[in-house]
Amino acid sequence: MANLKNTPEVIKVLHFLDAIGIPVVEKELDDTTFLPGLALGANCIQIDFNKLLYPGDILHEAGHLAVTTSENRNNIGTPKMASNWPTDGEEIIAMLWSYAALTHLNLPAEFVFHPNGYKNQASWLIENYSNQNYIGLPLLEWTGLCLTKEQADRENTKPFPTMVKWVRD
Repeated sequence: MANLKNTPEVIKVLHFLDAIGIPVVEKELDDTTFLPGLALGANCIQIDFNKLLYPGDILHEAGHLAVTTSENRNNIGTPKMASNWPTDGEEIIAMLWSYAALTHLNLPAEFVFHPNGYKNQASWLIENYSNQNYIGLPLLEWTGLCLTKEQADRENTKPFPTMVKWVRD
């Protein structure tokens, strides 16, 4: 399996995550991770580039960190984190966050929403997001990370997928 660390897309993603303050730790991971080559730790993404299959999953996992409160980010991967994390709502807004990130980075939607993920709903998600049907957007707006079109119009600014900020307080 080819190491994906030095592909232009991964380099772009890693620079972006560094710029917005999401730490990436390169380490050897066992085969029990939910996604091959990826794990979330206390306020960081752990990547094993020798096992990573889908580099777009890095953005999705970053979305989980970004939409989690700063207080809870430090609990990720520890017994202090709620056993039901991420909730369905957090999963939905992590997907929206990753869509905003790939849009910001000028990457194709298929980079994150690949056919081997998202419970066989990747094309459905791409179709909805491409048609500006952002399922769960009010919840993402509630986190303070973005604005819906209506709110952005009132504030004379850009709506989602433009983000107000990338990481939740």
